[in-house]
Amino acid sequence: MKLKNLLFSVVALLLFCSSYAQIHEPVKWSFNKEKISDSEYNLIFKASIDEGWHLYSQFIEDGGPIPTSFSFTESPDYQLIETTIEPKSEEEWDPNFEMTLKYFSGEVTFVQAIKVLNSEALTVEGSLEFMACDNSQCLPPEIQEFKINVIGGEIVEELTEYASTDVTTTSGEDGEKQSLWKIFLLGIVGGLIALVTPCVWPMIPMTVSFFLKSSGDKKKGIKKAVYYGISIIIIYVALGLGITLIFGADALNALATNPWFNVAFFVLLVVFAASFLGAFELTLPSKWVNKMDAKSETSKGFFGVFFMAFTLVLVSFSCTGPIIGTLLVEAVVNGVMAPLVGMTGFALALAIPFTLFAIFPSWLSSMPKSGGWMNSVKVVLGFLELALGLKFLSVADLTMHWGILDRETFLVLWIVIFAMLGFYLLGKLKLPHDSDLPHVSVGRLFMALISFAFAIYMIPGLWGAPLKAISAFAPPMYTQDFNMIEVVRNNSGGKAESICAEKPKYSDFLHIPDGLEGYFDYDEALECARAMNKPLFIDFTGHGCVNCRNMEAAVWIDPQVRKLLEEEYIIVELYVDDKTPLEPNEVTTVEFAGKTKHIKTIGNKWSYYQAAKFGSNSQPYYVLMDTDEQLLTEPHVYDLDPEHFIDFLSKGVEEFKKR
Repeated sequence: MKLKNLLFSVVALLLFCSSYAQIHEPVKWSFNKEKISDSEYNLIFKASIDEGWHLYSQFIEDGGPIPTSFSFTESPDYQLIETTIEPKSEEEWDPNFEMTLKYFSGEVTFVQAIKVLNSEALTVEGSLEFMACDNSQCLPPEIQEFKINVIGGEIVEELTEYASTDVTTTSGEDGEKQSLWKIFLLGIVGGLIALVTPCVWPMIPMTVSFFLKSSGDKKKGIKKAVYYGISIIIIYVALGLGITLIFGADALNALATNPWFNVAFFVLLVVFAASFLGAFELTLPSKWVNKMDAKSETSKGFFGVFFMAFTLVLVSFSCTGPIIGTLLVEAVVNGVMAPLVGMTGFALALAIPFTLFAIFPSWLSSMPKSGGWMNSVKVVLGFLELALGLKFLSVADLTMHWGILDRETFLVLWIVIFAMLGFYLLGKLKLPHDSDLPHVSVGRLFMALISFAFAIYMIPGLWGAPLKAISAFAPPMYTQDFNMIEVVRNNSGGKAESICAEKPKYSDFLHIPDGLEGYFDYDEALECARAMNKPLFIDFTGHGCVNCRNMEAAVWIDPQVRKLLEEEYIIVELYVDDKTPLEPNEVTTVEFAGKTKHIKTIGNKWSYYQAAKFGSNSQPYYVLMDTDEQLLTEPHVYDLDPEHFIDFLSKGVEEFKKR
């Protein structure tokens, strides 16, 4: 969600008043107590959540957003009974965090049972941390302090402070719908590919001719063909539904995030690839096929046709099995409904042609004849599955920090795979079950050109080229051992002077992307800007800010953007989620928007500064200021168009020169 930008006011009071309207506070807490017995009480924590916003469960795995959590001050007067209880939550797949997240909307009540050890008087103190998100953004987590007089006195609600944050953008229902549409389309593509494999393609004319001849009536034959198509859909959809019901959301989430399951997926895809390349055939027990075939002959009506379809599924497994397996692997990591949706798309693409050819039998004469080209389809799929398998191995490698598949190794393997695919398509590489290739067709030639071009495109990545087209698959740039682009930048002459200090504050653990130089403390950056007579480029960012990383990868890397940042501005990165404690003399308490804020960490400091000064608490948030701390132009938010960012920076430079 885009935030309205506020113009500076000369009068500080007006600035603060105008900024309050931009501070989102979608979650409001209330506290209560409930007596269970003379020695037991329930502490009630009730959250009222604005429409369109949600609050996360206590049970979120590492790598996700900040979960709701409760902490209680230790006291000899009471003890906690087990953990804080929460109601049943909603669940959705979040593609940004790549996990299924549990959350609450509307109103939610958490309950903590306690046992009273001193019945004369009891006050329970503590704090809770939570993160509020809507379908387009997450706000910095807040810490809500509480004090509940359980025996004697009144219930007291305490302070809220800005906490460190893992800021990112979530997609909610829209993101889940996009993910499911993607899986559905992948299912259709998988079904169309399976259709042209040696196990399925020859079955189309045989099956359609059988229906038309055995019925003696074209209408009955078409009816049976329709039953046949429906049966195929039912069988594959049942497979997807079975995966969903057997595993459930929690297990699917484990498959998506567990490194050992990712290793298992890698091995599975390598096995599928070896099968397609001709090392062996994946087949089901012959007695299964014979049993289904027998039932198709003895059963009548729809059930007979259904068992015929089941026979096709079993007979064609050696070709469709790896495709289905790959699709299910990709579906499993996209949420609990994805296997069902993926199999629906696969079944539709596979079943519809049988039905259409039965309705229009004259089309059979225009079908390409079976031949060696179908085995070539399998081999091409084998190469692609081998490349896809490396993606899952990379996830496990990054999670476990093994360091066996850094960016260069990954790229070398992909370059070799797609180069070999190109040679295969040109007939220079022959595998088992391949027939002789007297000449190269135009289609194979174009596919070979694409494969070679893709392999060559990846070669510069070995020396640090960003390779935006495969950034979602390749390991991140920080795993690169050698980056020629960075070496050239560091050793080239004429580099613009962009900092005043040899070692800016916090630079030992905070970094600016793409090798740029700058600051991580506003006061230090402002002092340098005044000394060098340059404007300030302020980047409110966060370690866990997904959209910040997207901006850096897609926009900051643009040569003109980099040139403007490096030559025209003093850069200061203000991390709103850093937990590093401030120096004792910097720790303070401030009043803001009617509440007391405790400034204890670097993240607290810059989160408060952004909210109080600019009326925003979302990241990324870019501000251009002159040396008198006045805005040069309206702040800039998340926008992946480099031209818009260049225009933003250029306007700032022009305005600074005018002043």
